[in-house]
Amino acid sequence: MDEVKEEGIGGISKWGKSPNQRRWVMIKKITRRKFLKGAVVGGVAIGSGLGGYRITYGQTKKPAGPIKIGGQGAISGAHADYGWQMMAGATLAIEEINAIGGILNQKLELKFMDEELKPATAVKNVRYLVTDWGADFLFGVDSSGSAMAIGPVLPEVNRLHFFCHAATHRLTEELVAGKGIKQIFRMVAPVYQDALAAWVFKDNPEIKRWAGINCDYEYGYVAWNLFKENIRKFRPDVEFVAAAWAPFWTMDFSSHISAVMAEKPDAIFSTPWAGEGVMLLRQALMLGVFDKIQAWWQGMGGSVDLLEGISREVAGDKFKGKLWATARYIHNYPPTPENKAFVEAFRKRWGKFPNYSAEASYSTVYAIKAGVEKAKSLETAKVGEALEGMELKTPGGVRLIRKEDHQAIYTVPAGRVIHSPDYPLPILGDLKVIPAKEYFRHPPFTPVAATK
Repeated sequence: MDEVKEEGIGGISKWGKSPNQRRWVMIKKITRRKFLKGAVVGGVAIGSGLGGYRITYGQTKKPAGPIKIGGQGAISGAHADYGWQMMAGATLAIEEINAIGGILNQKLELKFMDEELKPATAVKNVRYLVTDWGADFLFGVDSSGSAMAIGPVLPEVNRLHFFCHAATHRLTEELVAGKGIKQIFRMVAPVYQDALAAWVFKDNPEIKRWAGINCDYEYGYVAWNLFKENIRKFRPDVEFVAAAWAPFWTMDFSSHISAVMAEKPDAIFSTPWAGEGVMLLRQALMLGVFDKIQAWWQGMGGSVDLLEGISREVAGDKFKGKLWATARYIHNYPPTPENKAFVEAFRKRWGKFPNYSAEASYSTVYAIKAGVEKAKSLETAKVGEALEGMELKTPGGVRLIRKEDHQAIYTVPAGRVIHSPDYPLPILGDLKVIPAKEYFRHPPFTPVAATK
């Protein structure tokens, strides 16, 4: 049995509760090799309790042990690849850092749990990771609903949480900039990225009539509303002729496609992602949509899983060069040594390409390293303050962690979905690189409608 001490929590400051109560947790020793074997080879992480707990209380200072990083994401169900990618990206970074001695001479340890895309589960996981497992830092989360549920809990558990997928603008705009919850950091581009279509198509006067096929929840509402708001600034002449809404887990999109095509749009703006996005695009092909429109925008169509799902259709030029997309990171941009090294290391370690969840998690671990080393401390407030305004070189480019809302600012291009002989899966080509400062929202923030 190893003895690992975890600090309790007490009086609230602007950074949350400070440690004035301590307890000892007796846990069984589980090696990193054993954990990762169970986590990765089995396709999921160990998400249950470690067992063998016995709690007593004392005032002895925490001995130098591993820095514990707790994560969660969807590692079951139809969206399980997103959670796996988070876990894989974080694992790679931890292995690299541990190989050179860790952070401040302390090795890193990872535990990853299944978020199940359920807010209640996500909150339960946060409490378990901090209170029972002793996490020093938290990361991950796929669902925006889960992110918004976790946010208000973070001052209580007083741990920095780095969000690596959940895209709602409200996480940083409302909870950080508005309510001052400083434990929240987001390392991935939010829903602003989906609205990049406005900049991509603003100089195409032949594309005037837009229709939307969007997710019937906050992500779809906000992406569509931000796109409309932004393209109107460039093109007051555009028309929005139809909108169809697909609930989560929709697999038959034929009625949605037929409804919007009845209005004869020039282009379609779409947000279903992962397997739903694949099904939507395949059904659009079967219904002859790409013979009738001039462009299709698939918000997160640059994600590896979606590109793999439509690889045969892209190789056969079924989309006729009309399919455009972006993502929160694409593996073939930027053309930097950092990104090249990351992609090569990820493929060597895992045998596949990284998506944006993997890159964001990988960059999160290195952000933790930079923050701890600058602060020379693991204390939440000191590390958080060290990260505010910091610029980090990451595979996805230089990230600026904006002080006002803790949003990482970095540029991700849009592009046409193409087949390339240099890659075993489709990529985004004909890249349109618009600086993030042009399409990211800036404080002070004005409200965005999160409704249809």
